[in-house]
Amino acid sequence: MQPEQARWATARSLSPLWRNPSGSEQAKPVPNHCISKNKKRIIMDTITTTYALNTFWVLFAAVLVFFMQTGFALVEAGFSRTKNTTNILFKNLMDFCMGSIAFWLIGYGIMYGVGSGFFGELEIFSKVNHALELGIPNSAFFIFQLVFAATAATIVSGAMAERTKFKAYLLYSVAISALIYPISGHWVWGGGWLSQLSIPFHDFAGSTVVHSMGGWLAFIGAAFLGPRIGKYKKGKIHAIPGHSLTLAALGVFILWLGWFGFNPGSTLGLGDPDLVAHIFLTTNGAAAAGGIATLITTWLRYGKPTFSMTLNGVLAGLVAITAGCDVVTPAGAILIGLMAGVLVVFSVEFIDRKLKVDDPVGAVSVHGVCGAFGTLMVGLFSADAALPGLFYGGSAGVLVSQAIGVLAIAA
Repeated sequence: MQPEQARWATARSLSPLWRNPSGSEQAKPVPNHCISKNKKRIIMDTITTTYALNTFWVLFAAVLVFFMQTGFALVEAGFSRTKNTTNILFKNLMDFCMGSIAFWLIGYGIMYGVGSGFFGELEIFSKVNHALELGIPNSAFFIFQLVFAATAATIVSGAMAERTKFKAYLLYSVAISALIYPISGHWVWGGGWLSQLSIPFHDFAGSTVVHSMGGWLAFIGAAFLGPRIGKYKKGKIHAIPGHSLTLAALGVFILWLGWFGFNPGSTLGLGDPDLVAHIFLTTNGAAAAGGIATLITTWLRYGKPTFSMTLNGVLAGLVAITAGCDVVTPAGAILIGLMAGVLVVFSVEFIDRKLKVDDPVGAVSVHGVCGAFGTLMVGLFSADAALPGLFYGGSAGVLVSQAIGVLAIAA
């Protein structure tokens, strides 16, 4: 088949305009010689416009997710002491720089290359190309995946703040972007073994693949480094307050904004506007509910509302809804956000007081614990007919698959 013939054949397969006016699926395609040049032009213009819109949407979402780096940097800086601000900002800048090259060189191929069920191809400068199957340029898909990898890497920074050697942190960031995140991503999004379970593991935008994985790595890093000097002294816990809740609040607002690229952008196109709008709705509802739940919980528990914890409550709701934002109802999203907002308070207390792990920004609780929790909630609250949760007439199999995925990536 000649290139021009192939182009028209592809157009015919994609467009309903090539069928008869009744739209019947059984109708035979109209032969090429009976189709006017004008109709061909209309069809190709439609396909070209759709391709351009989908590409713009993915790249715009990638910009929003990239802007989340600013949010993380401000949250971490605000929750830390003034003397460490420059170091924190420097680390956030360099983990994106280092991670970009590492993911381009190695990580992308491991995550999306053809390979075993555990990892893709181990090839430098991978030539993996998903443009044809996704309907967007491969470079657009790569950039979107890159900013996700950067998010996973920067989560670790907060828990290890104020006591990490710069060189060691850079190596940690490279390892996350080049190996650790791509392997877990391959299991779920790259055709790996979790996506091949009898009931596939569902994590739409990364509650576990991105956030929980980053949270567990943050826990390992914080536990290995030990606490900041003066945090646990003579058997007592001494609070080390951050220097600017203003910066932290601004960071949370930026992260909230960025999540509107993180979750809806994971549709990778505007082919289903209802789904995109639905994800916007569930994402926002969970965030708002998380903040309200944390406000009430801290008010009841401590006698007054805690602003810093409420900021983390908003993030907890966002993290928790990321796995099921496409399949839960708006009411389900609010319930998940409310529970995550309560959970984050007790998780922060437990890690700080019982485990004696010093996490200045609560990254382990927000991302690790609430990410795992939100992923499990898909097994209960999913309203999708193809993946019904227990509360919607489904079997326990969905919940089991979610638990397998959470445990596998945590391990």
